[in-house]
Amino acid sequence: MRKQARWNLFRTILLNAWLLGIPDAFSTVQTAYPLAQGNDVIGLAFYVRARQEDTLLDIGRHNGLGYDEMKQANPDLDMWVPGEGQNVLVPTFFVLPDAPRKGIVLNLAEKRLYYFPPENPQEVRTYAISIGREGWNTPLGRFFILRKDKDPAWYPPASIRREHAAEGRPLPAVVPPGPDNPLGRYALRLSARGYLIHGTNKPWGLGMEVSHGCIRMYPENIAELFPLVPVKTPVNIVDQPYKLGWLGEDLYLEVHRKREKNVEPLEKILPPQLTQMPGVQIDWEAVKAAVKKNTGVPQWVGSRNKRGNPLYLDMIF
Repeated sequence: MRKQARWNLFRTILLNAWLLGIPDAFSTVQTAYPLAQGNDVIGLAFYVRARQEDTLLDIGRHNGLGYDEMKQANPDLDMWVPGEGQNVLVPTFFVLPDAPRKGIVLNLAEKRLYYFPPENPQEVRTYAISIGREGWNTPLGRFFILRKDKDPAWYPPASIRREHAAEGRPLPAVVPPGPDNPLGRYALRLSARGYLIHGTNKPWGLGMEVSHGCIRMYPENIAELFPLVPVKTPVNIVDQPYKLGWLGEDLYLEVHRKREKNVEPLEKILPPQLTQMPGVQIDWEAVKAAVKKNTGVPQWVGSRNKRGNPLYLDMIF
C-alpha cells in the first residue's frame, strides 16, 4: 500500500507538470508551484549531499526554507556542521493551509507564506518567514495590504526602543534606508497597525519566532513578492499545526506541533466528516507515526476510492 502511495505521488507530480506545462517542476530553487484542480499538496521533498562547507542554513536558504523547517526535517543532523557527504532532506513539499485560496495566506505554525496570484489560479507561490516571538506574537485574523514601501525608513515604536535601551543597545528615533535597516529594501504594510511583511538585514535568523510581531522574509523572496502583490490584497493569518490534504487519491498529513505541547486527540486531527466519508481508508498507525515524528514533511496517511477515476493507473511492483 505504501509503495502504491509513493507511485501515486510521483505519478501525480509528473501529471501536474505535463497538464500545466511546467518544464521546471523539479527545480530546486523555485517559489512558484503548479496547483492542479482538486489537489491540496504541492512540491516534492528530496535529498542533497552536504559538502564540507555547508550548513543546514545554507542548504535551506538555497531552497527557500527557514531554520525551523530544516531542523525539523533533519533532527539527527547538526545545523552548523551536518558533515561532508551527509544526506540532507530538503522538505519542499507542502500541504496547503485550510483557508480560502485568495491573496496571501500565512500559517504561523509552519512559518510559511502562500500567495495565490489572482491572474493564475493554477499556481501558488510559497516562502519561508519569521514570525513574532513569545510576548510579541504575530496577530491572527484577516487583514489586507495597506501600503507598499520600497527602501523604507524604520520608526521603532517606543516599546522596542525601551527594550533596546535596557539591553544597552539604544536605537535612534528613525533608522534610514540602508544596510543597517532591519526592514530590508521592501515592506508590505498590513491593515493591522504596526505590522509589516518585510525583508531583513539578518537573513540567517529566518524561519524562527524572533521578531516583534512582523513577518520577515529572505531579501530575495520579498524582492520577488513585492511587485506581484497589489495594494488591498487580502492577508489571512492562521495557526494550523496539523494540515490535511489530498494529492490525487492519497491523503497526506503535515505536522508542525510544538514539542512541549500535548498531542491533540487523533479524532481532532482527522475530523469525522473526513474519516466517515464513503470510500476513505485511513491508516491510523501512519497517522500516529506522522504526529510522533513531527517532521513538518507531509506523510501519507490514507486514500479514497479510486474506482471511476480515469487518471488513476494501477502499477504492480
